Amino acid sequence: MKTLLASSVIGILGGGQLARMTAMAAARLGFSCHVYCPSEEEPAVAVCAAHTQGAFDDVAALTRFAKAVDVVTLEWENLPLAALDVIAAVTPVFPSASVLRVAQDRGLEKRFAREVGVGTTDFVIVKSADDLQSAMAHFPLPAILKSTRLGYDGKGQIKIEPKMAASEAWAAIGSDEGILEAFVDFDKEVSVIVARREDGATTAFPVVENIHRNHILAETYAPAEIALDVAKEATALATQLATQLHVVGLLSVEMFVLKTPNAKGQRVLMNEIAPRPHNSGHWTIDACTCSQFEMLVRAVAGLPLGSVEPHSKALMLNILGEDMGRCRSWVADPAACLHLYGKKESRDGRKMGHVTFLKGAW
Repeated sequence: MKTLLASSVIGILGGGQLARMTAMAAARLGFSCHVYCPSEEEPAVAVCAAHTQGAFDDVAALTRFAKAVDVVTLEWENLPLAALDVIAAVTPVFPSASVLRVAQDRGLEKRFAREVGVGTTDFVIVKSADDLQSAMAHFPLPAILKSTRLGYDGKGQIKIEPKMAASEAWAAIGSDEGILEAFVDFDKEVSVIVARREDGATTAFPVVENIHRNHILAETYAPAEIALDVAKEATALATQLATQLHVVGLLSVEMFVLKTPNAKGQRVLMNEIAPRPHNSGHWTIDACTCSQFEMLVRAVAGLPLGSVEPHSKALMLNILGEDMGRCRSWVADPAACLHLYGKKESRDGRKMGHVTFLKGAW
């Protein structure tokens, strides 16, 4: 695989906080970044050497962008696949459109997981209110109905109760296809971030535990307090998915740790995947020699993968709009590592930053 020189330009599709932190990590390694996004107000624009402003269906702008960079990565998986095809005709794109095709669709990702031997919760695909009504008659309820595409942070999903009207539930998710998922009797929600190069070299950060509130990640604890064999199973599951998907870059895998093993003896089930940096990996900026963002840069640039060994235990808290009043106390706290994303508008429920507390030696 090609190794980029330090003077090379890394293109990033998307201009949010993940792109911003990727660009900052790239600068440490001597790379400059060129971000492509629709608005000049997005957080990454302020820290990148160049910005192409354009829609993700603007072929001319995408082509100009591709010609100006040496490799392209992304901060969000819900991009039009056609945009990646346009760029890939000019310069390498990591991860590829084939990876996004799976990651964009909750049904496809669960079917793919099962095909490669990775356990998931029980599910059924529904394409209409009538489909949902039929599924509710045979599926254990309560359950969760999600849109198969474009949902995130609790958007596009609803809890299905036994007496709920299928037509109302279907209208609520606002999609032409949904996935009805069984609730899981889990002990913990955990995640693993795997880095993989084009030549197949892989490494994985330690398993962390995640606490969600209102379907939004609120806290991440590193490390997760789970048995060693369960941690090994979670890491193997995530690595298996990254390998079978041929990911180049990062694959973040959210999982459930079951209270008791299932019929196949599995203690860990895949919940969702994201082929990019993940909110649950932000702690690595302050607690690891090589953060998830630097690891992404290394992987797409063909550099040796960095160390995933943490030097400190950590607690990461998301900062939403309603939490911004607490920043004054955090910035004055010597134990707090405050990261604000430079977003112009603060509103309730919007991710504005995060704060990491280092909790002693790993």
